[in-house]
Amino acid sequence: MKKSLMLAMASAFAITAGMAQAAKTDLTMGMQLEPPHLDPTAGAAGAIDEVTYANIFEGLTRFASDGSIVPGLAESWDISEDGLTYTFHLHSGVKFHDGTTMDAEDVKFSLDRARADDSTNAQKALFADIASVDVVDPMTVKVTLSKPNGSFVFNMAWGDAAIVAPESIENDKTNPIGTGPFVFANWVQGDRIELTKNADYWGAPAKLDKVTFKFISDPTAAFAAMMAEDVDAFSVFPAPENLPQFEADPRFKVIIGSTEGETILSTNNKMPPFDNVKVREALAHAINRQEIIDGAMFGYGTPIGTHFAPHNPAYVDLTGLSAYDPELSKKLLAEAGFPDGFTTTLKLPPPSYARRGGEIIAAQLREVGINVEISNLEWAQWLEQVFKGKDYGLTIVSHTEPMDIGIYARPDYYFQYDNPEFQALMDQLNLATDPTKRAAILGAAQAIISEDYVNGYLFQLAKTGVANAKVMGLWANAPTQANDLTAVYWAD
Repeated sequence: MKKSLMLAMASAFAITAGMAQAAKTDLTMGMQLEPPHLDPTAGAAGAIDEVTYANIFEGLTRFASDGSIVPGLAESWDISEDGLTYTFHLHSGVKFHDGTTMDAEDVKFSLDRARADDSTNAQKALFADIASVDVVDPMTVKVTLSKPNGSFVFNMAWGDAAIVAPESIENDKTNPIGTGPFVFANWVQGDRIELTKNADYWGAPAKLDKVTFKFISDPTAAFAAMMAEDVDAFSVFPAPENLPQFEADPRFKVIIGSTEGETILSTNNKMPPFDNVKVREALAHAINRQEIIDGAMFGYGTPIGTHFAPHNPAYVDLTGLSAYDPELSKKLLAEAGFPDGFTTTLKLPPPSYARRGGEIIAAQLREVGINVEISNLEWAQWLEQVFKGKDYGLTIVSHTEPMDIGIYARPDYYFQYDNPEFQALMDQLNLATDPTKRAAILGAAQAIISEDYVNGYLFQLAKTGVANAKVMGLWANAPTQANDLTAVYWAD
C-alpha cells in the first residue's frame, strides 16, 4: 500500500513538473524606451519597431538575424531587365489579425499611402522612386519605379514599409492590426505592452504564447528587475557596467553583438555658429571618443569617423580626420571668430549612452571654451523639439536604421545639411547595382560628410543583451532595430 502510494505520488509529481515545464511559454522583454505609438509607418521612434517589427507587422521582405534580406509577405519577386519593374508574388492565405484577407490591394494601399504627398512616414524617401503600384491579381502586385534603385528590395524590409490595411489603419497607433505571428492584446501606458500568439498565423507559428514588453527607463531599476527575474531579457541592457555581474551568474547569459546604431553628436548645421564648417571641425577635434566609450559605455562600442557601420564591408575608417586635438580645436575656433568660445544647447534623450555621454562631452567641450547648457528630455519631448522642431544646437542619439547614410541627402532632416554633391552621390548609388561600384560610391559619401564635419561621429553602439540562460533564439546582432521574438523559446 505504501509503495503504491509512493508510486502514485511520484507519478503525480512528474506530471505536475512536466506541466510546469510545458507552461513556460511566456516571455517578459525589458525595454528602456516606451514607443509613442504602435504604427511603424507613421513615426520615427525606433521603439515602435522594437515592439512591432516581425512580431505584429510584416513587409514584403524582411531582415534576417544576419542582416540578409529574405522573403516576407512576398514569397518571391521578379525584376525586369531595365530594373524598373518589380513584380511581387504574395503568399496566399494571409489574414490580418481582424480576420480580413491580406492581398495585393493592401500592398498597393500601403505603398501609395507611404509615398503620398501628405504621408507622415518617417522614411518617406524609401518610396520616392515609386512611379506606380498596380494590382495584377489578388496575389500579384507590380511596382514600377521612375528610375532604377538597387536598394529597393532592401528598402522594403524596413519597418516603415510594413503592409497595413485600409480597414484598420486609423487605429493602428493604439490598436495595431498586422499579419504577424503575434496579436496586440493590451497596452498599459507607462508600464507594458502585451502580445499573444496568433493562432491563425499563415507562416511558422510563434513558440511563445504570450509576450510582454516591460518599460524600465532607469538603469538601476532594470538591474533589479533582471536579478529578481521579473524580466527575462533585455536586448540592449541600459547599464553596461552591470554586465560582468550577469556573466558571473549562471542564471543569465550576456549576448554581445553589433547594431546599426551610429551614435553621433548631432549638430544643427543651419544654426549659427554651426553653419560654419570650421566651428564644426573644432567641435570634432574637441571630442575624445575613447573617453566617451569607456566612461559612458564601459568599453562597449567601436569608434567611428563617419556615419557608417564598421562591420559593413564598404566602411572606410575616417576617425583620423577628427582625432582628439584640443589645441587644434581652440585654433580653429579662433580662426572662425570665436577666440573665447561660445555657448550652445545640448538636448539629451533618455538612453544611457546619451545622458552619460552628454556629461562627458560637455566637460570636453568646456576645455576648449564651448559651454553647453544641458537639457534632459523625455523621448516624446526629444522627438517634438529636436527631431521635428529642429530647436537645438547639439544632441546625442544613436541612428539605428540599417545603412541610413542617405539621410544626409535630405536638407530638411533635423541636422539640416544641404550638399548638392552628396545628394548627387546618393542618386548615383540608387542607380548602381554592381557591388564594387556601390562600395566606391559609399566610400566617397562617407568621406564627404566626414570632411564636412556634419556631425560629431562618436561610436557604433554595441548590442549588449542580457537574458535568462534558458531563453533561446534571441538575435545576437541587430541588423535593424527590432526585438524579433518569432523564433524565441524556452529550453527545457
